[in-house]
Amino acid sequence: MRATHHASGVLGDYVALTKPRIISLLLITAVGSMFLAAGGWPDPLLTALVVLGGYLAAGGANALNHSLEGDIDQRMQRTQRRPVASGRVSQRQAFLFGTALNLAAFAILALFVNVLSAVLAISGTLIYIFVYTKGLKRTTPQNIVIGGAAGAVPPLVGWAAVTGTIELPAVYLFVIIFLWTPPHFWALALLIKDDYARAGIPMLPVVSTLAETKRQILLYTVVLVVVSASFAATGAVGWIYLVGALALGGGFLIRAVRLARADGIKGAKALYVFSIAYLALLFGVAIADSLVDRYLIG
Repeated sequence: MRATHHASGVLGDYVALTKPRIISLLLITAVGSMFLAAGGWPDPLLTALVVLGGYLAAGGANALNHSLEGDIDQRMQRTQRRPVASGRVSQRQAFLFGTALNLAAFAILALFVNVLSAVLAISGTLIYIFVYTKGLKRTTPQNIVIGGAAGAVPPLVGWAAVTGTIELPAVYLFVIIFLWTPPHFWALALLIKDDYARAGIPMLPVVSTLAETKRQILLYTVVLVVVSASFAATGAVGWIYLVGALALGGGFLIRAVRLARADGIKGAKALYVFSIAYLALLFGVAIADSLVDRYLIG
């Protein structure tokens, strides 16, 4: 009984290294991109392979992040119980696990999908580890802006898996997630500012004023809403997407304005929670648009 409990605990720790809740949102963007690239339902086997490869690549990147940030995680209340920070998994074990997952992801995508999708998936890991984790996170408040490109890679992978190339709609999807990341993450950073300060991480709310952080959140939100709506001009989506994007963008903008006008950080949690739903629903609307256009209109 004890052995079974221990084994399940170890398995749980290794699953936790991959940060599955975060990956689920990334996979929605990859699959959404596949629907648009295919103009309807993508091939089920291809979709399964992209989901598997995408999970392994992103999960591997997260495991490597755990390995490299154990010292930071130990100083932050929110993360001090993570497997590496708490000592349940060693930094070396997390590093080897993350590396193995990325090698497996590359092999699966390169052999069974195409080389471009494999290269793009691994590029996301490289950006996350070398640009964000090692290069920017501890040195500049622009860390999440530039490093956020890693989380914007999945739509490129999905599009490349279907078409074998990268086209303008895929670039638009990349930019949408790139612009979404700062207001999403800075809203969270407002809520755990003391944690970041204690760990010595120069997140924007730590090194700048509250008013400036709110202003930056609002600015990025405005640009995000404009770009997400203008995506319809590419012809990859139609009126269903446009209506959905405007409605969702309006909800995002209202919450960003409320935060900007509120005292303190009131409204930051509401914005953070909505931002997660926003991205999932935006890609959900894009999927619905592609299905309606293909099977009901086309």
